Amino acid sequence: MKKAQTENLRKGIPFETGIAYSIACILPVLLSLFLVFFDSQSQAYRYLSYLLPQICFLIAIAVYFFRTKTPVKHVVCKKCHPKYFLIAVLLQFGLLSLSELNGLFLKFLSTFGYEQTGTILPDLTGWRVVPVLLVIALLPSVMEETLFRGILVGDLRERGWGTLPVVLLSGGMFALFHTNPAQTAYQFCCGACFALVAMRSGSMLPTVLSHFLNNAVIIILASCGIYDYPSAVKLPLYLTAGLVLLGVVGYLAFLDKKEQPVRGMYEAKPFFFGSGVGIAVALILWISVLIGGIL
Repeated sequence: MKKAQTENLRKGIPFETGIAYSIACILPVLLSLFLVFFDSQSQAYRYLSYLLPQICFLIAIAVYFFRTKTPVKHVVCKKCHPKYFLIAVLLQFGLLSLSELNGLFLKFLSTFGYEQTGTILPDLTGWRVVPVLLVIALLPSVMEETLFRGILVGDLRERGWGTLPVVLLSGGMFALFHTNPAQTAYQFCCGACFALVAMRSGSMLPTVLSHFLNNAVIIILASCGIYDYPSAVKLPLYLTAGLVLLGVVGYLAFLDKKEQPVRGMYEAKPFFFGSGVGIAVALILWISVLIGGIL
């Protein structure tokens, strides 16, 4: 009897995975109404604008674990070979080569009249960079990776989905969630690369490291007043990073294949049924931001 109940519960997990994504997309819209009580130029507003999405992720993750009865350690604490942490560091360096991708995509959008709204970070002077690193680098790397690579990629991987559909789907849903048209291309590439590492390693821990490094480097450079690399450094840096990225992705895609049964997109309907509302909300917000930037 207990075994049958467990089996029925496991069959419902793709739907619950989709529901977790929908919650993570819908809640920020509702909680953002709380921000109207704060001055948009205040430090409290700036911190909350980054903190509220992470609270939404925490709620979505908690709902998933509660409803599926999945042990937290089964998702969060899966061990992997140490080489994947080195790969995660190399991957993050390689992704520097895509820094200009946002600029190219933004230039494409600008042909339609789109203008990007600048991102305002909290105060980064002195010791104040520490709480900023906590809220904008550490928390997102843990929360977002738990949902996207731990729960989403982990569940689809266990059910025999092929590497390519999982990588593309994870990258697309990751980029769509952020609802930032100007960064969509770069975020898709990051999400896809993180998913590939998670698929091969069987763990979300290396991608937490990559995600943290991605955000932390941006914050630390901004705290030093560096928002772009000098022209003399940019070309050799991007060329080297590009070669590293090709090497890492090539190794993971073609040389580090894992022998596991591939059954296609197994139980895809329940997953998309659960995530459909979240995808629709994120898409509407993405289009709204795009139109707002044009108008």
